[in-house]
Amino acid sequence: MVALPAKTRLGYSAGSFVTGAFGTVPGLLLLPYLTDTMAVPGAVAGAIVLVPKAWDVVFNPVAGRLSDASLNRRGSRRPFLLFGGLGVAVLFAAIFAHPGFGSTPLDAGYVVLAFFLCATAFAFFQVPYNALPAELTDNYDERTRLTSWRIGLLAIAILVSGGGAPEITNQIGGVSGYRVMGIVMGAIMVLGTVAVFLGTRGAPVGNLRPPTPGWRELLATMRQWRAFRWLLGVYFVQSLGLATLLAGVNYASRYVFGDADLQTYLFVGFVLPALVTMPLWPRIGARWGKLWGFRFACIAFGVACAGLCAALVLPVGVSFVFVALAGVGYAGIQVFPLAILPDLISAEEERTGATRAGVTAGVWTASETLGLALGPGLFGLVLTAGGYVSSVDASAAQPDSAVTAILLGFALLPGILVLAGLPLLRRSILEPR
Repeated sequence: MVALPAKTRLGYSAGSFVTGAFGTVPGLLLLPYLTDTMAVPGAVAGAIVLVPKAWDVVFNPVAGRLSDASLNRRGSRRPFLLFGGLGVAVLFAAIFAHPGFGSTPLDAGYVVLAFFLCATAFAFFQVPYNALPAELTDNYDERTRLTSWRIGLLAIAILVSGGGAPEITNQIGGVSGYRVMGIVMGAIMVLGTVAVFLGTRGAPVGNLRPPTPGWRELLATMRQWRAFRWLLGVYFVQSLGLATLLAGVNYASRYVFGDADLQTYLFVGFVLPALVTMPLWPRIGARWGKLWGFRFACIAFGVACAGLCAALVLPVGVSFVFVALAGVGYAGIQVFPLAILPDLISAEEERTGATRAGVTAGVWTASETLGLALGPGLFGLVLTAGGYVSSVDASAAQPDSAVTAILLGFALLPGILVLAGLPLLRRSILEPR
């Protein structure tokens, strides 16, 4: 197979409206939702963001095995996409419903439960969604094109959800703003779910092989599968860095740049360059290879974060140039690992003769989920170390140490974490021969 129909590319990519909203909005708003409407301390709020997703680290591989078994039995992963996506949409709105029990522990406990259930539903959507590229096409360059379409729509989804969600909460204000935002984002997820379900109807499913027999065989595969473990390590550390940056956007707009309304512009300034430059990354991958494209993206992101470390003394316009450069690097950081992963899966399935896409996507998604969950938690610890003062209405004055901590968590930590993956990007290991 050389090229997929545009309908299949677009249909598959539409699922990014589910993954984009779920992956972006909690990272942006769940921490301030807890610290500034429920008066939950920063470290505790970070733990609340972490706990439900920590469960997914254990559960995602299980969802992967169930998805593989369904593929072998029914010839499709699409039912998982439909019911998982609809579940995510409903439960996401529930997270921000804020029942107002009148007790901070009870309100926070409600958020933990709703987020826990939502993260479980997301596993049933995200795992088969990540498994599909290895089955839709076996062509090296076509996988990069398919991934670039996916990340292109992901950029649009992040632009819509990451820009729209804060705008809704700011315009309406308070608890009501979060409630309306949750409903609107849930509706976007429903549209994305229906689109990917219908758009992948009749799409190729690859070779149907028996699923992985059991956990011992899976663990043995992971021990031997060095290339996957290295790519997984890079993706985890970089997901942690990106999640830390996202968690800091709300705080940086208020206390580093001095204007809460800049949050939406910061997000647009980050995502729009990613969207505009998205077509360049497949060309770079075709010209110099996926690994070199990945390296270029990491360096661009790292340079941008280094520049943002001076945001307290730079003109806002100059800071936005670095924000845009970070967005350009972000696009490549998203495209290339997801384009390399199907190559590794195909090589491993040929070696073992068993279906690996689902369980591999489960482990992959677990790593991503853990990184995205630890990011806000790490940022919450940075807030606590800097002496950030929590409140119920975001009106508390912050000490200079808190502002410095926000800047370090927003710029320095993400840059370090993304660049930390560079030594692991070795051609001898990550390019199947």
